[in-house]
Amino acid sequence: MAAPLLALRGVRLADGPRQMFDGVDLALEPRARAALVGRNGAGKSTILRMLAGLVQPDDGDRFVTPGLRLGFVLQEPPIEGATLGDYASAGGAARHEADAALMAFDLDPGKATAGLSGGEIRRAALARAFAEQPDVLLLDEPTNHLDILAIATLEARIAACRSAVLIVSHDRAFLERVTQQCFWLEDRKVRRLDAGFGKFEDWAAKIQAQEAEEARRLDKAIEREAYWMARGVTARRARNEGRRRKLIALRQEKAERLRLTRGELSMSVKVAEPSGRRVVEADKLFKAYGDRTLLKGFSTRIMAGERVAVVGPNGAGKTTLVKVLLGEEAPDAGSVKLGVNLQIAYVDQARADLKPGMTLVEALAPMGGDQIMAQGRPKHVAAYAREFLFRDDQMRQPVSSLSGGERNRLLLARALAMPSNVLVLDEPTNDLDMETLDLLEDILADYEGTLILVSHDRDFIDRLATSTIALDGHGRVVETPGGWGDFLTQNPGFFAAVGAAVAPAPKKAPPPPRPAAEPAKLSFKDQHRLKTLDDLMPKLAKSIAAAEAALADPGLYARDPAAFERQSAALAKAQAELAAAEDEWLALEERREALEKARG
Repeated sequence: MAAPLLALRGVRLADGPRQMFDGVDLALEPRARAALVGRNGAGKSTILRMLAGLVQPDDGDRFVTPGLRLGFVLQEPPIEGATLGDYASAGGAARHEADAALMAFDLDPGKATAGLSGGEIRRAALARAFAEQPDVLLLDEPTNHLDILAIATLEARIAACRSAVLIVSHDRAFLERVTQQCFWLEDRKVRRLDAGFGKFEDWAAKIQAQEAEEARRLDKAIEREAYWMARGVTARRARNEGRRRKLIALRQEKAERLRLTRGELSMSVKVAEPSGRRVVEADKLFKAYGDRTLLKGFSTRIMAGERVAVVGPNGAGKTTLVKVLLGEEAPDAGSVKLGVNLQIAYVDQARADLKPGMTLVEALAPMGGDQIMAQGRPKHVAAYAREFLFRDDQMRQPVSSLSGGERNRLLLARALAMPSNVLVLDEPTNDLDMETLDLLEDILADYEGTLILVSHDRDFIDRLATSTIALDGHGRVVETPGGWGDFLTQNPGFFAAVGAAVAPAPKKAPPPPRPAAEPAKLSFKDQHRLKTLDDLMPKLAKSIAAAEAALADPGLYARDPAAFERQSAALAKAQAELAAAEDEWLALEERREALEKARG
């Protein structure tokens, strides 16, 4: 193992009476690609700030290789300077490197820094960090406010850079693609896994199972000692005293375990009276702003109980489409018919309903008093807040003092308090830890109403969506059954021209290096393979259908177990072959389209 570039050793830190870290060790070697995983409030951002030298530990050491160049992208990075180019080069990067990095993230180096959107701020901060080419790069929730295409750009930049990278993120799909190591912040310490995030959850589950068994044994030991104390009062005093001390020590250990155990989220959602079967029917929608066309002849029908994901680059019109579908904004042409008895709950990504000066009590009970109607029943506002992991001492604190994850939980608490049969979530996953995301996913999976989900979180979409609506930002909108992965498979190349169409035209910038000469078209071998795959995929689909039809016979297993096993094996084999064929076909088809486009 190489010597670390940056490390924490035996670090301890208290936040008032609360001990945050108790002997944290963390080391980053050259070219590391690591995730720092933990619950909201565990102190992940504080660890990053400590590594950056912005927070000093109460005890322990921070080791830094002499001359180390460090980059740090904060959750809410400040953007200063007249233009984005000025900002991106202010940390020491050459201007042409800064401009090139900005353009890689579809930003105009000459754009003014005033009035940037959340996504533009995030992309500018990332561009500056990569342009500076640091030895160690710390990224705190880097995918927040990024659209799916910008996340893909970030993944490519991380793969290509020479920096050691430590990432705090809730985005499973992103972490699985870019990490080779995991640090788990839990119970005030950090554990290390020398494998990517794809292996993390199974590893963490095994550790938690071991700790649960240790807790069970501790409970049994307490029971035994308490029983002895109750029955052994006639024994010698010295022995009694030793037993008593042991019981006290066991109970203190138990109390410490309980203190470290985080309360469990118990959020739930009450469905209002059912809506009509049809929720929304939209026909030939057109919508434009100035010379920007967002919707061009789009039609859809959303039925009760469906889960519809809306995806696309920032600025493509996702939120506008949702508002048009819900009747909050009129289309320029076309029609929208809403179903009957719709009760809509909305979580807004801008968190505009949360005024910085309002307290948690005011946010949850805006009409005053200490009661809130939650899922149709009166409940004390503090008791309801506890279900979303808010402490009693936070109830009078201003919203501005909350972390991003806490603000998002507060919005969810407000929305889920209201009975609804249509739930609209606009970027609900920002700042939430993975355990909260898992619980939210379970709730939404069981929700009996209709869900409209605007999100960049590919894993979240794949787990929930029954259909995906994608916008490319210049009028083209398609709807595909299934989640993000299904959309990509069925619509290869849909976003191919989005970067040029959505991003502002760059001003003066260095020309990109000339690429190596590309062939004018697919090779004969690739063309032949593409045709073979075109013929093979329908045959595999027929094989799958035939096997599924045979297995649908309820009496097959009892009548002929061997035939049942053969059909099961044939189904699994055909499904695997079809998935592999589709992936290969997609790669070849995208290459063919790119070559045709390059020829003009």
